[in-house]
Amino acid sequence: MLGIPNLVDNVASNQSREIFWDKDVYNLELERIFARSWLFLGHESLLPKPGDFITTYMAEDKVILSHQQDGSFRAFINSCTHRGNQICHADSGNAKAFVCNYHGWVYGQDGSLVDVPLETRCYHGQLDKAKLGAKHIRVETYKGFIFGCGDADAPSLEEYLGEFRWYLDTIWEGAGGGLELLGPPMKSILACNWKVPAENFVGDGYHVGWTHAGALMQVGGELAGLAGNRADMPFEKLGFQFTTRHGHGFGVINNAAPAIHVKRDGWAKYLADTRAEVGRKFGPEREELYVGHWNCSLFPSCSFLYGTNTFKVWHPRGPHEIEVWTYTMVPRDADAETKSMIQREATRSFGTAGTLESDDGENMSSSTFVNRGTITRNGRISSSMGVGFEGPHPVFPGIVGSSFIGETSHRGFYRFWKEMLDAPDWKAVKANDDTWDSMFTNRNYWNDKVDAAE
Repeated sequence: MLGIPNLVDNVASNQSREIFWDKDVYNLELERIFARSWLFLGHESLLPKPGDFITTYMAEDKVILSHQQDGSFRAFINSCTHRGNQICHADSGNAKAFVCNYHGWVYGQDGSLVDVPLETRCYHGQLDKAKLGAKHIRVETYKGFIFGCGDADAPSLEEYLGEFRWYLDTIWEGAGGGLELLGPPMKSILACNWKVPAENFVGDGYHVGWTHAGALMQVGGELAGLAGNRADMPFEKLGFQFTTRHGHGFGVINNAAPAIHVKRDGWAKYLADTRAEVGRKFGPEREELYVGHWNCSLFPSCSFLYGTNTFKVWHPRGPHEIEVWTYTMVPRDADAETKSMIQREATRSFGTAGTLESDDGENMSSSTFVNRGTITRNGRISSSMGVGFEGPHPVFPGIVGSSFIGETSHRGFYRFWKEMLDAPDWKAVKANDDTWDSMFTNRNYWNDKVDAAE
């Protein structure tokens, strides 16, 4: 395996091709990224009643997320502490307890071991059940979205989201009703490295007009003009890219939230009816974001398209395969007909067999498996688009790129990816908090742009 410093070059804005292929790199990701980051587990809307549960993953670890009687949520590893069998095989349901089907050990809704067959007769009173509960996972919730973390020393979820909460609040809270996820998720297997879709969603506006040219021409609407990457499009006036401390980022296309939806009346009306309240609460800049289309990734492996309203989790299955879980994200207080229409349109475009999903899947697989060749794998891949045309912004947190077509958010994603692989613990990560954005050297880009406009 290449040394970690060689995997990502922040100065030259390129990465080793090994990051999409090497098994040792992947194993280090499991240890230093997935075991230490906050990973999406579910949404409160998916398990609304006490006793409700879903089974999910944190990377390759099976997890049970359970709604407790006191209204809180608990998560624990879905593996019996006796001989390691999977405790629960159902995708979701409502249960007072979870019973291992191997030897009948019984776990409560919180994962504690509550009963063992033949405990008195065969364990002779020597079994300490209090020490044999299922391994617990840290759980915290933000605006209804539930995350888990396997590292006791990791910062809180709010700290981990950091300044990105400024952006998320615009849509996850919105006018006040917030969001919910419609499930159960569609599930599919895609032959690619998990980082390929994560980087695609974190801000790859470049592929939209080329990869999806046929689909955009068929759908029509605001984005049809992007088809074929037409040179007459005013790209620097259509949106921005953003990257933040912990690798979270997105690109926004202005005034295009429902652009991929063919049947959009209810969703467009909802946005029109609520945008003024968003502006009142959050200001004009975030009101504009609210009616834009976002392609977004929360580091490391959770992504969504706001506007199209598809919500994805990229569960890794080794370095060359992922399991894709797809939900639909809708306003909690929208009427039932509008929610249903949003779900149908999101499924049509980015469901398992969606028109745009199919375009992306082929590219993601090819971008992974081309690296199986030794000569190919010795090369580098570039993320230099827009270098220098980005910097700290007077209003928007983080680093802001000048156009939604650029690679500011790619560079931010891989900057933090490298930092997490290199850091032995969260203390080492936190030591870089004051200098994390130093690789973005044009500190006066946005001030100079404002001065030039005046």
